[in-house]
Amino acid sequence: MFDPVIAPSGTLLGLLQRGRGDGTLHALAAPRAEALAALNHCVLNDPRHDWQVENRSLYYARLYLDLHGSLEEIERHLCDTDDHLDTDEARTGLALAVLGHLASYGRGDALSLLRRYAANGANWAWALDELALRDNDSGLRALAPSVLARFPATPQGEAELAVAVRDAFEPRPWRLWAEDRREAIGARVRAAQEAGSFDRWQRQMRPSGPRPGWSVQAVFDWADQGLERGSALHVPAARCLSAVAGPEDRPAIVEAARAGSDGARCAALHYLAESRDTVVLDLIEAAVSGGSHTVAEAAVSAFERMCGHEAVDRARGWVHRPDALGASAAGVLACRGTAGDAPLVLGALRETVRADGPDATLLWTLVDGAGRLGIACAAPVLRHVYRETASSQLRGRAARALAATDPSFPTGFAVECLWDCEETTREVAALHAETGDVRVAERLRRLAADPAEEAEVQTAVRSRIGPDMPAV
Repeated sequence: MFDPVIAPSGTLLGLLQRGRGDGTLHALAAPRAEALAALNHCVLNDPRHDWQVENRSLYYARLYLDLHGSLEEIERHLCDTDDHLDTDEARTGLALAVLGHLASYGRGDALSLLRRYAANGANWAWALDELALRDNDSGLRALAPSVLARFPATPQGEAELAVAVRDAFEPRPWRLWAEDRREAIGARVRAAQEAGSFDRWQRQMRPSGPRPGWSVQAVFDWADQGLERGSALHVPAARCLSAVAGPEDRPAIVEAARAGSDGARCAALHYLAESRDTVVLDLIEAAVSGGSHTVAEAAVSAFERMCGHEAVDRARGWVHRPDALGASAAGVLACRGTAGDAPLVLGALRETVRADGPDATLLWTLVDGAGRLGIACAAPVLRHVYRETASSQLRGRAARALAATDPSFPTGFAVECLWDCEETTREVAALHAETGDVRVAERLRRLAADPAEEAEVQTAVRSRIGPDMPAV
């Protein structure tokens, strides 16, 4: 999937793509046709860089409700011929998740569309998972013939059915179908369940990893073999070394970390870092400067996992390096530095935004660090990151940092955060937004009464609703 094209943050489309609270507020104030066009564009062209960690579905579903939007565009998208040509779940996943939330709000048209898509669509498994949470038993039972017809009654078809049953995210439909008295449904599903359980048992009985009694060299060989297959096993290999290595093995492990093969070197660096062996800091620096790309990455990763004061002290000397180790050092100071490290963290935050923009990966740690250290003069940079980043997760981190550094946050960004797409950001807003604003009072009451809202958000809301707040 290609990276989405994100519109400027000052436009309605850009606000909705980012999932910002101001997106909802601007959409409700804009002409309805314009707002619905922007909303449909977002739902049909998923704007998230990582759909596995960023939320948008509830945010867009609520806006459909507020705008009284029809589902014609979503239906056209799901029923398009491209559905069977482009079967990547990223094409339809967001639309199906939005339909799931709309169904939970009582939109019968959304429930009906989900049922039709589960019966005929390419991404039927996602639709079935949405229905498993919202549909009644009779509705799910009616889908059994259509879903099982996707798997022919051949050895290969039965094997594929067993995989589908085993890997189902929501097992409720399959459990209902297993109770069906019809041979072509109940018996097939029960057989698939048994085959999936047997396959899982077989895999557990045939582990391919380390065995008791392995030597240090055997662990190194296993790490090298994994690297040859394209699997980075140095972290689990380091854990294996912790189990099999004794004091007499330290010279061999140090030598492997200094000049071993790539797999062994990576595993040794991680082991020494987790053991807080002071020699590893020099070995990490040497690996970054003269090792392969794989070894350099592993060295930086090993350094980031260190939590002792020796690592923090060395980070203060490395933070000005213009390479990955310098960036890692800035992250270590942000996470584990003291108040005296605030100027270094602030400098790294400003330089990262200037050089790499508001979506740089390192910003996640630096933004957290600015909030943890209470760097008040970081507020302008944090506000810039909040406005411009395309990542709703990073924006939420910026909001938490602003709550700790910016006195204007309760009357500023905290208000719009009540409409944000991320529940953790709404929770921050519920704790800090100034309740003297009439919009805040009304929004808090609505969040408290919304059955789809997360429990943590509602707990934060209830902590703010007192006897002096206007009655519902």
